[in-house]
Amino acid sequence: MAERKGCIEDIIFYNEENGYLVALVSDESGEEGIVTGSLPLAREGSSYVFFGEDMIHPKYGVQFRFDSYKEVVPETESGIIAFLASGMIRGVGRKTAELIVAHFGTDTLTVMEKDPERLLEVEGIGEKKLEAIRESFGQHIELGAVIMFLQENGISSSYAGRIYRRYGANAVAMIRENPYRLADEIWGIGFRTADSIAESLGIEKDSRMRIRSGVKYILSLEAGNGHTYLALEDLKEQAAGMLGLSSEAVEEELQPMALQEEIRIERLEGRACVFLMSFYQAETRVCGDLIRLIGEEHKLLFADTEGLIRKAEQQMGIRLEEEQVRAVESAAENGVCVITGGPGTGKTTIINTVVRLFAASGFDIALAAPTGRAAKRITETSGFEAKTLHRLLEYSRLGEGDEGMYFARNEENPLEADVVIVDEASMIDILLMKALLDGLKPGARLILVGDADQLPPVGAGNVLRDIIDSEMVHTVKLSRIFRQAQESLIVVNAHRINRGEYPYYNEKDKDFFFLKKSGEQRILETILDLCRTRLPAFYEGLDPVRDIQVISPVKKGLTGTINLNRELQETLNPPREDRREKQLGNRLFREGDKVMQIRNNYDIVWRRTDDFSEGEGIFNGDIGFIRRIDPEMNEITVVFEETRAAVYDATRFDELELAYAVTVHKSQGSEYPMVVMPMTWIPPVMATRNLLYTAVTRAKQQVTLVGDPSVMNQMVDNNRITQRNSGLKSRLRVFLDFE
Repeated sequence: MAERKGCIEDIIFYNEENGYLVALVSDESGEEGIVTGSLPLAREGSSYVFFGEDMIHPKYGVQFRFDSYKEVVPETESGIIAFLASGMIRGVGRKTAELIVAHFGTDTLTVMEKDPERLLEVEGIGEKKLEAIRESFGQHIELGAVIMFLQENGISSSYAGRIYRRYGANAVAMIRENPYRLADEIWGIGFRTADSIAESLGIEKDSRMRIRSGVKYILSLEAGNGHTYLALEDLKEQAAGMLGLSSEAVEEELQPMALQEEIRIERLEGRACVFLMSFYQAETRVCGDLIRLIGEEHKLLFADTEGLIRKAEQQMGIRLEEEQVRAVESAAENGVCVITGGPGTGKTTIINTVVRLFAASGFDIALAAPTGRAAKRITETSGFEAKTLHRLLEYSRLGEGDEGMYFARNEENPLEADVVIVDEASMIDILLMKALLDGLKPGARLILVGDADQLPPVGAGNVLRDIIDSEMVHTVKLSRIFRQAQESLIVVNAHRINRGEYPYYNEKDKDFFFLKKSGEQRILETILDLCRTRLPAFYEGLDPVRDIQVISPVKKGLTGTINLNRELQETLNPPREDRREKQLGNRLFREGDKVMQIRNNYDIVWRRTDDFSEGEGIFNGDIGFIRRIDPEMNEITVVFEETRAAVYDATRFDELELAYAVTVHKSQGSEYPMVVMPMTWIPPVMATRNLLYTAVTRAKQQVTLVGDPSVMNQMVDNNRITQRNSGLKSRLRVFLDFE
């Protein structure tokens, strides 16, 4: 194996997801060359010894492809300055680096590692900056140890950052003890990677540790696809194939796993099924809690329901239709009720009426939704404060380093609310539903409002649909489109799509348009022109960044979200001297960018910009705007919901992505003034009626589809709904049949 020593002069390409790098390096003689390989947290100015071999790329010529590397600690003052100013050490920019090296010379790195308190001797470094430098430098050293361990065991160092964030300085010891925990606990690391480490450590193929991890990994994959369980025979077949063992060897380990409550095996609908314990407990608990709430005594209204409805109508200046009255009466009379219907069927009006009805009787009311945008919309339309479910239930951390979800509002410390109303309930997965029901006090009423025809939740389960189909919970299905809503083609077409009918479009003075274009390049160019020029010119006061949301069914391709975001960023927020940028491999963030949080992060602290109060947690799908990029502290400040400012350091940059364009799944629970969507070929499994329906119903004022109408028609024709393995409906039906 050959080696090459050099300093990174220019990063030509970098993939933040896997650390893959193409970089220009120069050696001590000044000779330059290209290196390629995986190098997490790569920075210009850092020096390495790369181990690999020369290869000839058919397009780019000679490159040195490395499989492993070792960081070289700089020895000269200029090298140390370049290292410190590379952005790797928080709180140190070029100027600070020069001051430190001017004070300590070539002993700088030794001082920083052995006696960091001496940095206070340097002008401009106070206690706060010292702590940032000490923490960042220490992390750099510890991360290096993790990288070395992974390389020694033949594993790509691209995983090092995630592993270090989870385990800290104890990472190597914990992996040696049980490498399979990586598959359970590290986001993005699968069983095969953990298995490779285990093999290099000498762990046998038929070890109990390996089989158990493989079983849990397969069940976790199924949960990621929305399933709460997997049929026993399917599990044995999949696990045996993945592990290279017999199905009998897998089956032998299932019973001990069940006895130790790692999994649950039970018969459901005539077949043996296997659950991860967390999903089994969630399903059974949700079922039991719903039955309990239905059967409990409830606080009575101070007057008759009909009289309270009339009073609410007077307050709002409206008259409810018969269908809406039935929904309000159901909410008032039942411990649990579901109100479901498509757009324009009056769900918002019903929520507003129910709130006023219970408020008039002195009830303590809580309004909530799964996402921040949905909660904000309820607040605006009802005049009552609504919260996300996570904030309503007061998420808390169990202890340092524990990533399990824990809600302070639970069975022992329930919410004070007499009535809890949850909008966009189709987005609630089984784990969140369990947390919600655990947080309700005895005798509380639960009202679930949502559109069961939208896409199911991203998480496991199909809660709203299961509850409705079980027929155990009193449900009002709204079908009448109100006259005002009938004037909107968005509403009319949503219902047409749902019935399998093709949408109307391009009618004068209406709000649903189709621009026919052929070829992805023309579709892309048209979308950019719509966002940059045509829509802002037609609608006075339109903010193209905040008011237009491009939604795509897919991530890849010219009209996938990845490329659309790059193009829309350059179109709507181009480079400017007064806007700082942060290059993260092949991703670029710029001040003013629209971004989305792509993981639930319960730890990150946010501060309100209006009253400076603080809280914790930014959640998957939350959209914000980059207010500030601090190159010296290596931080990005993002403001969510216009008032919540959160600061991201380098370890959390991978939780953000541009959001000028989002997938349909990521758009769930949100509502935008205008939606623009490409209509080009997508995989048939995704080209479904309810995906199109979900996308269209995100828009309030206008929908513009761009591309081939036959693609839209094919989606309308495809009523394929992927079935989810979920036991909630069956469990509820057992109670109904018993009654």
